[in-house]
Amino acid sequence: MSKLFILPTPIGNLEDITLRAIRILKEAEIVLAEDTRTSSKLLKYYGIETKMQAFHQFNEHKSLQSVVGKIQSGSKTALISDAGTPGISDPGFLLVRECIRNNIEVECLPGATAFVPALVISGLPSDRFSFEGFIPHKKGRKNRLEMLAKLETTMVFYESPHRLVQTLEQFAEYFGSDCKASVSRELTKIYEETVRGTLSELIAHFKNKLIRGEIVIVVGRKE
Repeated sequence: MSKLFILPTPIGNLEDITLRAIRILKEAEIVLAEDTRTSSKLLKYYGIETKMQAFHQFNEHKSLQSVVGKIQSGSKTALISDAGTPGISDPGFLLVRECIRNNIEVECLPGATAFVPALVISGLPSDRFSFEGFIPHKKGRKNRLEMLAKLETTMVFYESPHRLVQTLEQFAEYFGSDCKASVSRELTKIYEETVRGTLSELIAHFKNKLIRGEIVIVVGRKE
């Protein structure tokens, strides 16, 4: 039966994967991986010998039809990203959409994603929130920030370490320096850290520091 499985993978700790995901990875004919070098560590850890094929943002348009064709031919295919759930700020959306267009069944397993634990441990209201992922670096950034400043929900962002302070400074400019927020990095890893405070306090904490790891910023709603 033609079917695409979307499998979340650990965001740090390799034990954060479901038993069903491991089984499907073993049963699949092919595993589509964002980076085969990164994913090989996970597969080796669990003794999985399934063949991998690179499927990332730089080749997904080119390889899309070929992959869909293989799935249509009956290939049991699993899609994974380097960490977390494919399609959430990672490649996956185009393939899912194309499979749906071709009446291919798509099944997504529940599992790891960085923004959920970051939101929960931020201590900020989580009954209503807006997941914004990575906001534009240059073009459209100002317009996006102006739009976000009007929201009355908690907001969740992804950011790279070298842009963290600059982004926090822009958040303070548009959302207010006394706006409550939190910064989580290295989630589920040895040096996991979450720092909470106002945007001005977070800027002071991270300024002039060497920052490593994937970053999740949670910004509180207007009060």
